[in-house]
Amino acid sequence: KLPQQQAMAKVVNPPPRYTHPEWTFSNNQKYRNAELERAAAERLKAESDRIIEETAKKTAAAQADVDKKLNQRLNDVKYWREEVDEKLAGVSGEIDRLGAFISRVDKALESYQEPLHISQQCLINREGRIGIDLVHDDVQKELLKEVEVNQGAQALLLKTLEQAKEQLRLNRKAKYQLEKDIADKRSAEQLDSHCVALKGNSAGLGRSPCAVGIDSKSVSPEEWQELSNRNILEAEKQRQNSAHMCSIVDGILQAVANDLEKQKSCVDIAVKRRVAETRDSKAKLEEHLAQVLAEVKDMEVNIDKLESAIAEKEQPLKVAETRLKVRGARPNVEQCRDPAQFRLVEEVGGIQASVEALSQRLAASRDSLKGLLRRQLDLEEEIQIKANTLYIDEVQCGGLRGSIQIHSF
Repeated sequence: KLPQQQAMAKVVNPPPRYTHPEWTFSNNQKYRNAELERAAAERLKAESDRIIEETAKKTAAAQADVDKKLNQRLNDVKYWREEVDEKLAGVSGEIDRLGAFISRVDKALESYQEPLHISQQCLINREGRIGIDLVHDDVQKELLKEVEVNQGAQALLLKTLEQAKEQLRLNRKAKYQLEKDIADKRSAEQLDSHCVALKGNSAGLGRSPCAVGIDSKSVSPEEWQELSNRNILEAEKQRQNSAHMCSIVDGILQAVANDLEKQKSCVDIAVKRRVAETRDSKAKLEEHLAQVLAEVKDMEVNIDKLESAIAEKEQPLKVAETRLKVRGARPNVEQCRDPAQFRLVEEVGGIQASVEALSQRLAASRDSLKGLLRRQLDLEEEIQIKANTLYIDEVQCGGLRGSIQIHSF
């Protein structure tokens, strides 16, 4: 067993033995290391205090600067919001004003339909004139011109209405852009005001690492300002255009009303003159008719007198011819051409000549009577034509035109 014990003794070696200098050196080394580590720790603590103080100041300064810039931004947003808001009020007022003018044009178009219909109806009625009275007179010319003026006025008003509605659309577009800009700025004001109000002890604070950075879709302050300025300039442009459009519409409405009123007056004057002219012609025709009727009566009396005169010659002629016949029976030498015979022959010739003369006058009187009767029919027909014309111009057209009202909308 002895060799076995010796082998085990070799496996378990005794701890090393150090010298005293080694021990002293080791202790000093530990002292130095500890001193170095402690010095480093002191320096680190001092550096940490310095960095803590610097970062605290830096953070406070940064937060103060952010607060200042946020307040400045709030002032900028508020300034531009007020500018846009002021322009919005102007555009909104102009929209209401232009809308009122559009309503006036609509009413004018609706109102002027009736005068046009009346003018056209008068032209239709005047086609009912008869004979020579179916003339292209001043009334006809003025009525045709009135239809033309009214149709031209309505065409102008329709074109103006389209332009005004287009301007109203542009006004509303500008208003929409301003309202959108104001809504965005109010939202930005609320958000930035909330940011300004946030403090270290505010509720709801939390880390948002993903929010750190600049959005690639964001715009520069210059671009932001340019957008609002562009909206303001566009709104002002449309406001001025709208004001100009209102002025144009007002002028057109007044001009159209003046033109229609002027033409209405021309037609009414022409109708009045034509009615007076027709009435005067009818009165003269009636006067001539009365004279012709009187002449017809006189001629009928004259014919009766001539017929009576001719009839009265019948008996004297019979007596004279009978006497001649009886005396023609005288015998032989008694068949004498005595004064009595000559006077009987002369008497018969005279009576026959008288009857011939009376018969010629009778024929002429009968022809004259026929002529007078024809003139009577012509005059009566012409008077009826004039009465028909007067009814059309004075009653039908005059009644219709009495209801025409030209308003300045």
